[in-house]
Amino acid sequence: MNATKTNNLKALPIFLAFLCMGFGDVVGPMVGLAKDSFSLSNFSAQLLSFTGFIMFAVLSIPVGIYQDKKGKKFILLLGLFIAFIGLIIPILNGMYGPRVEFSAESKGEFYIILLSLLLLGAGATILQVSGNPLMRDVSAPGKYSSNLSLAQSVKAIGSSLGFLLPPLLVIAFDMDWSILFPVYTVLIFITILWISATKIQEKKETNAVRASLRSSFKLLGNGYVLMMVLTIFFYVGAEVSMSSQVPILMKEVYGIANVGLWVSWALFFLPILLGRFLGSLILRILSPPRFLMITVVLAIAGILLLLFGNQVLAFTGIVLVGLGFANIFPLVFSITVEKMPERTNELSGLMVTAIAGGAIIPPITGAVADVSSVLLGFIVPLVILGYIVIVAYSNLKKG
Repeated sequence: MNATKTNNLKALPIFLAFLCMGFGDVVGPMVGLAKDSFSLSNFSAQLLSFTGFIMFAVLSIPVGIYQDKKGKKFILLLGLFIAFIGLIIPILNGMYGPRVEFSAESKGEFYIILLSLLLLGAGATILQVSGNPLMRDVSAPGKYSSNLSLAQSVKAIGSSLGFLLPPLLVIAFDMDWSILFPVYTVLIFITILWISATKIQEKKETNAVRASLRSSFKLLGNGYVLMMVLTIFFYVGAEVSMSSQVPILMKEVYGIANVGLWVSWALFFLPILLGRFLGSLILRILSPPRFLMITVVLAIAGILLLLFGNQVLAFTGIVLVGLGFANIFPLVFSITVEKMPERTNELSGLMVTAIAGGAIIPPITGAVADVSSVLLGFIVPLVILGYIVIVAYSNLKKG
């Protein structure tokens, strides 16, 4: 068996880990569900995003340092185990299966969900720190950006379950969306077993520097690294804002309630999913910096269409935003790591820390929507894309 086929086989369980990584994105559709269940304001509902993403700010750099000592596969398994524990907690409290009617007065179940999201966020954080650079170890030379886009498309499938299953379960079986917890648990358990049984040769750079807390923060003194880390921070905040505000837009502006999550998925997450699959092919013939510029411009065009308020233009705009957003994260991550492969663990820790933008930016989007309108809340992602297009131009100019 040649090296390419061997790498492809070893990549399969890593792709499954990316599927599990997507489970952390369930916080997006849960914002709309919680808003209805507990009669929350846009700002308060978006605090769920804070719970789901704050662990990225807390854990990423320490995990990156620990990964430098223990290895990426060990850390990947650790992340899967922590996510597994987070999913078990609601199951042990009977929160799965039958449809549950929450009330604003009794929020015990809501706090259990918050704890579950906190641990799921911790697991997703660790999976991001280890999974993104580990994909480089199982990729053939020159295929890292392409494989990472493909892996992120698999992650989008995991994210999509949070949009697709809840309406189906309610309509077809009168079951609550909390059935996601046992479904996710089974998939994570299978992934743990498969990765444990897979031997992975992790790449060691000859000029690699031993990672430490000091060296990680010192790396932020590099202007290029800081620019790319901020790009991840703002981009993730913009994506989570979109994924959580689009279902609210469907219901409050266009009157689409019962199947709002399905419509939101079809308009936003399906284009992300398809865009990442297409991106993995496009990157075989187009350079990552050039492709980054194209995707950002496409996303900007989409939000501008969305702001007109016309339903057809808005739906078209959401699709374009999804296609534009599809490859921004894997492109920024892979471009940065390929620039400084000897600092992979530190860069991974820093850039995954920046995913905390998903905790900070959505409440700002919700606050803007509260004081103006749901539609004008999308101004926040538009401003963010203005920054990212400058970053894309900078990378394109440097070649």
